[in-house]
Amino acid sequence: MGKTNKFCQSCGMPMSKDPLKGGTNADGTKSLKFCSYCYENGEFTFQGDVKEFQNFCRTKMIESGHSKFLAWLFTRGMKRLDRWQNN
Repeated sequence: MGKTNKFCQSCGMPMSKDPLKGGTNADGTKSLKFCSYCYENGEFTFQGDVKEFQNFCRTKMIESGHSKFLAWLFTRGMKRLDRWQNN
């Protein structure tokens, strides 16, 4: 079994906040790298570039009650996460 990441390597959300404690790989095993919001059945749920994904996540965070500032703050480092390193 691989190392569990403290944060999703796609969106940056703490893995402890994921109700399913990780997404699913294509073989049905639990992903220790990506959360269940970002990764299902071995595929990313959001297709697009990091800027589009940051905007999507900011909107979702604001809709769920976070301030615009906190939404910006929590999404600004996404480009450094594993998923976006080669994009």
